[in-house]
Amino acid sequence: MEKKNNKTLNIALWVAQVLLAAMFLMAGIMKATQPIEELSQSMTWVNDFSAGMVRFIGISELLGGIGLLLPALLRIKPIFTPLAALGLFIIMVLAFIYHISNAEYQALGINLILGAIAVFIAWGRYKKAPIQPKA
Repeated sequence: MEKKNNKTLNIALWVAQVLLAAMFLMAGIMKATQPIEELSQSMTWVNDFSAGMVRFIGISELLGGIGLLLPALLRIKPIFTPLAALGLFIIMVLAFIYHISNAEYQALGINLILGAIAVFIAWGRYKKAPIQPKA
């Protein structure tokens, strides 16, 4: 029974990793490459930050998305997968705080959901179903 539970958890973690990576890869590419003027039309928070900070957030999200998948897929330094998840969780905590401070309560749901998925991945890949490195 334990083996089946572990397999189910492993599948759930892979699904979560792929979905969260896709979200952050798309968001990161957008923030890292689109002109700031275009971004500010769909993301009003962009106006509160310098262009450099918006690019930094985008690159951080991009690297976090890559970190959710590549180390685990390649089994090279797979400890980076839960660390990437923790990094993305921190980004979501900071986004949550920002949105609360600006009374943008409609944005909190997505921060909570993405943050919870990131914590699930970090917990699962660190404690319950870690990926073993190549021998």
